[in-house]
Amino acid sequence: MRREKSTAGGGLRRSARRALLRPLRHLLSAVAAIGLVLGALIALPGVSQAAGSLPCDIYGAAGTPCVAAHSTTRALLSSYNGPLYQVTRASDGARADIGLLSAGGYANAAQQDTFCQNTTCRITKVYDQTSRHNDLTPGPAGTSGMGADRGADASEIAVTAGGHKVYGIWISPGVGYRYTGVASGVAVDGQPEGAYMVASGTHVGSDCCFDY
Repeated sequence: MRREKSTAGGGLRRSARRALLRPLRHLLSAVAAIGLVLGALIALPGVSQAAGSLPCDIYGAAGTPCVAAHSTTRALLSSYNGPLYQVTRASDGARADIGLLSAGGYANAAQQDTFCQNTTCRITKVYDQTSRHNDLTPGPAGTSGMGADRGADASEIAVTAGGHKVYGIWISPGVGYRYTGVASGVAVDGQPEGAYMVASGTHVGSDCCFDY
């Protein structure tokens, strides 16, 4: 995925493209050094939905509703009020879902800080905010001899979004997420697909493979 520099967002880079992609069995594979700050979403042609100000609202109003929407920092639909991601605590293996401060708002980072106090946590699931439930988990071992991926350190990249402290996903070698199986509604067989992502412009590597 080509990334174009943006002057907004404190040096973040924004990627948006429409392209023909090969058939996919997974949603997102992130196995190299790149810091995912916001998340990503994809959209396919469909029925127009009510207008709103968030990315998936805009896609839906244009008749291309999101079929996957992932973010650890904020809602991507104004109506969304569910969990954004799940963290697993190193000390005892307990898990907690991290939600929003309000519907359509930003992540409740204080919830993570309290749960992970005096230990470390990893992000072990990123929830799909659409009704398709294309949730992402650390990728399993591949057929080319690569081992299973691990979840990102949940507190490795704290940023400010809309005046709120939130946590992004710091991707380094060995960290990767994907949907295991056949994802619901994604583009196949050369269908057009739109994608949007906000990522760090200072944390990059030579082996990036973000894909939907």
